[in-house]
Amino acid sequence: MTKQEKLEKVHEKWLKKCKCQLKEEATQGVPGHGNPDSEIIFIGEAPGKEEDLQGKPFVGAAGKFLNEMLEDIKMKREDIYITNVVKYRPPNNRDPLPEEKESCVEWLEEEIKIINPKLIVFLGRHSLQNFFPNEKISEVHGKILKKKTKIGDTFLALYHPAAALYNGSMREVLIEDFKKLPRVLEKINSTK
Repeated sequence: MTKQEKLEKVHEKWLKKCKCQLKEEATQGVPGHGNPDSEIIFIGEAPGKEEDLQGKPFVGAAGKFLNEMLEDIKMKREDIYITNVVKYRPPNNRDPLPEEKESCVEWLEEEIKIINPKLIVFLGRHSLQNFFPNEKISEVHGKILKKKTKIGDTFLALYHPAAALYNGSMREVLIEDFKKLPRVLEKINSTK
């Protein structure tokens, strides 16, 4: 079975099995999407309005900005895999609650295990704190975090593209942090 087929089975299973309360109000679940052979997996917070309607992660304004940053480092959306901590849209784009994150965590972990990325990139504080609860995005953005976990050992924290859309100074920081991705991957590949 290919990684793509495994991912499809995982998404099919969790779309039925997930007990997330958000499922009741969301249009649909939004599983991860992208290249199953990617060296990088990006993890955001939760689907927004456009994602909820289209059933794919990062297709709204934040996704367009993410695509621009990928182009700046000579990558395309097809090169990466992208998902969210929570798979259903919180009402009015509010922050996901701890129990909502918890109800989707196994789904996320299964996605990550199949992709088996060399680098996990956290987009925003929610995905960072899901795995590094004591870290603050303002202190660790743009930095490599090393920690042996069941999902990986090399992480990079970035501000969420949506936050950067509304805050000009954060936008510049995110663009600069994002430019580190090719060097980080190169370093990982040279040591493995």
